[in-house]
Amino acid sequence: MLDFFTSPGIGKETAKALLAHNATVYLAARNENKTKQAIADLKQETGKEGIFLELDLSDLRSVKRAAEEYLRQGHDLHVLFNNAGVMGPPIDHLTKQGYDAQFGTNVLGHFYFTKLLLPALLRGAKSSPDGKARVVNTSSSTSLLVNGVDFNTFKDSPARLRYSSRTLYSQSKLGNVLFSNALARRYGDKGIVSTSLNPGNLDSEIRRHGVSWGRRMIGPLILYPSPLGALTQLWAGTSSEGATLNGKYLIPWARVGNRPNPAGYDEKLQDDLWDWMEEQVKDL
Repeated sequence: MLDFFTSPGIGKETAKALLAHNATVYLAARNENKTKQAIADLKQETGKEGIFLELDLSDLRSVKRAAEEYLRQGHDLHVLFNNAGVMGPPIDHLTKQGYDAQFGTNVLGHFYFTKLLLPALLRGAKSSPDGKARVVNTSSSTSLLVNGVDFNTFKDSPARLRYSSRTLYSQSKLGNVLFSNALARRYGDKGIVSTSLNPGNLDSEIRRHGVSWGRRMIGPLILYPSPLGALTQLWAGTSSEGATLNGKYLIPWARVGNRPNPAGYDEKLQDDLWDWMEEQVKDL
């Protein structure tokens, strides 16, 4: 089994479980030193060694280089965990190509990475015992806090500056759901199972931007340990039941959510977002 995922918190815990079951695991991340330390830690804990792939989701050209590097190796890809993210950076933070830092990283970067890896995923579906390859997209409970996405905020603009960083984050997490469901509709009949999920309210590194003293004090009282965040995505990505969950929104711990945001299931909005993202990456 070949798997990708990013992010040091949930991703590292996911890798630990996968390596312990003899999966071949690629850790795709931008910080080489930090990721290689995680790989060393995981080898000590599991006896198995992950593989580093340099990937900066906030730079679309880095995304392309990472995908091309993987595709050159000719591997089938059975599970792709899209679980990197940025939350609450200063409002002036933009991606390398000038997109809102949160939407550009959390949504557009993952879209482009997945799009480029589709040939390996389609081969993975054919070579998998159950005829499925899986794409697991990490969203958030905050996806429930917005009614849609404002295309005028995806790049730097006066409209974007009228939003708080928190709202822009929630919008990006709904964007994860929209992308996941569009992928499910477009490729479900080709063997790709696409799910989105809320991993739980976790005490992880994603909270590093703008965490106040008060939030640091109450965080341990209301947040779950980061390792628990791996449970639902491991269920989606590795269980036999997970193969039946195409287009579903999952919640802690390893359950199908019965009250997803209705906007995430708006097929016109899914298609509009997909078309917009295709337009952004077509000339890279």
